[in-house]
Amino acid sequence: MRILLAEDDEGLNKALTWQLNSRGYSVDSCTNGEEALYYGKQNIYDVILLDRMLPDREGTDVLSTLRKASVSTPVILITALGMVKDKITGLDLGADDYLVKPFDFEELLARIRCVTRRSPMLNIQNDDRISYRDITWSPREMCLTGPQGDCMLSRREGDLLESFLRTPEQTLARETLLLKVWGPDSEVEAGNLDNYVHFLRRRLKAIGSSLQIKTVWGVGYGLVS
Repeated sequence: MRILLAEDDEGLNKALTWQLNSRGYSVDSCTNGEEALYYGKQNIYDVILLDRMLPDREGTDVLSTLRKASVSTPVILITALGMVKDKITGLDLGADDYLVKPFDFEELLARIRCVTRRSPMLNIQNDDRISYRDITWSPREMCLTGPQGDCMLSRREGDLLESFLRTPEQTLARETLLLKVWGPDSEVEAGNLDNYVHFLRRRLKAIGSSLQIKTVWGVGYGLVS
């Protein structure tokens, strides 16, 4: 899962980035509103953690602008403002959840799981494991399990697999996959995506899964049963 973290407190930003990375998430972080808006408009994130009080552009302005641009990525507002009216304002602007500082990291993880449970076809468990059809993916252990065993994946393989798992039975454009897996600032070659799709196909076959990664020529790839 790729997360955008917009937090101007550098200490908290670094701490949250490290903690989220340690749990298997891929994190792009920024410290001001203009950067948050730029990255958010890429529409490649599974969730955005958005501080309400950011320099250059407030988080509420970033949020409302993203929603006007039809970016539907789940947004969790993170702020020290805990009054009921502040929460209502944030939710009315399009936030999916509201978390008041200071907060427990495990609560943040629970809220991330809650706002990203989109597909009724997925079974997302409390330890962040994702099950679909005959496979289970554990980003914390970087382990993929199927009918005939399990195998370890690299971070890139895991990010690519999770992109497919969160949109099963749909075709994802090559450009979208490159941005979601490698990030908006990476100068990755398009051929790298084809290589990692090949790796994932071998992994699925090795664990005896019936799932396949389908190529849609001129468009991209999709995980199909």
